[in-house]
Amino acid sequence: MPASKHAAKKATLYGFKSCDMVRNAMKWLDANSVAYEFFDYRKDDLDAKVVDDWFARAGWEKVFNRNSTTFKELPESEKTDITEKKAKRMILAETNLIKRPVLDTGDQLLLGFKAATWAETLGK
Repeated sequence: MPASKHAAKKATLYGFKSCDMVRNAMKWLDANSVAYEFFDYRKDDLDAKVVDDWFARAGWEKVFNRNSTTFKELPESEKTDITEKKAKRMILAETNLIKRPVLDTGDQLLLGFKAATWAETLGK
């Protein structure tokens, strides 16, 4: 494999800029010189394959945010009997149901922002 294929992949931070946790994560990444691209899933459609990858790597239960205001405001019928398939459908229809932010380094998938966890995981 050519050396260029082994170059460090830039991390991708998923979220939206009006979220306090996303802004805190961006500040932390900048302060710790972690290169990243920002994917705003309120402006650009989130690919279903990305959600499938997150589910495979972290488990859908960790990606799906039952603590969000959006989830809490759903009708009771929507909040019950959630399966992986239903969670994916719900997330693709309403990205506020994703635990945020999501940082994908290629090797690691970090859900939610906790500075100490990110520092330990990213070696900062």
